[in-house]
Parts: sequence; C-alpha cells; structure tokens
Amino acid sequence: MTQQAKVGQPLPNVTVKTLDNQTVQLGQQDSAKWQLVVVYRGLHCPICKTYLSQIEEMKSEFDEMNVDVLAISTDPEAKAKKFRDDNGLSMTIGYALSISDARALGLFISDPLSSAETDQPFAEPGTYLIRPDRKLHIMDVSNAPFSRPDLKMLKSGIAFVQKKDYPIRGES
Repeated sequence: MTQQAKVGQPLPNVTVKTLDNQTVQLGQQDSAKWQLVVVYRGLHCPICKTYLSQIEEMKSEFDEMNVDVLAISTDPEAKAKKFRDDNGLSMTIGYALSISDARALGLFISDPLSSAETDQPFAEPGTYLIRPDRKLHIMDVSNAPFSRPDLKMLKSGIAFVQKKDYPIRGES
C-alpha cells in the first residue's frame, strides 16, 4: 500500500511524464528549489483554464522566489498538449497521473457526469508546496472545482514562509 501525502514528510513516490519529454518525481526537485505542484482536473474544466492562466501570469514571480511550478492532471498526453496549447502555457505540464498515485496524494477522484465532460475518472484539484529539503510544507485539496487557494495569498504566504523560515503547520 502506498503511503498517503502528509505535511512535514516527503511526498509519496509519484512520477509523471511531462510534455517536454521529461519524467519528474514529485518532491524530488533540485535541492535549492521549492516546488509548487498544482493538480488540475483536465482539459474539460473551464475553471482550470482560468486558474492555470493566472498561475502563468505569475510564473516569473514564482521563478524569482525560486519556486518551480508543475501542473499535472490525469489527462492523457494529447489532452494535456491541447490544454497547454489552447491556453498558451509555458509552465511544465505533467500528464497521465494515475488514479492510484492521485489517491496517494490525497486527492479526491470523480467520475465524469457525461461523455461530454470527459471519458475517464479524474482527480479533483490539489496544490502542494514542497520545500528544498523535500518535505511537504503546504497541502490543499478539494472535492470540487470551485475551491482552490487564492494565488496572490499563496504567493505572499510562500514569501513569508521563505523569509521567516515559518515552520510546517498541521503535522499532528
């Protein structure tokens, strides 16, 4: 059985392929970097398009903060490429997150409401901030597309954590 994500600990062993032909193990970034992993519902989700477009607009700010952004979904490669291209995203996009790995990350899984939505079960949104020491500092998951962290608040929170060496909260 796979260990489930828990703040203060390294992420479970989850690996995804990216559209730039890399394989990324979540939480195994360069030891000098922070990693922000944003799980989006997939090509079918208009709220995801808006949310990731906002992240794209803030990408240079995250870069200046030494934070690598990775957006991932359970979508197959073709849908992930269409999502990236349709929305003009330059951030790293991972695809084909397995349902078992999504569960290991503590994500909620939904079945499509109809074939017009999508053709497979998919992960609901999640946001993970991983420290350079590879410990999970912030974890936010939702069971619905309408609830996600405010990006300006998240960015200012990351800056505060970095500047003040603010400890990981909620470990117990």
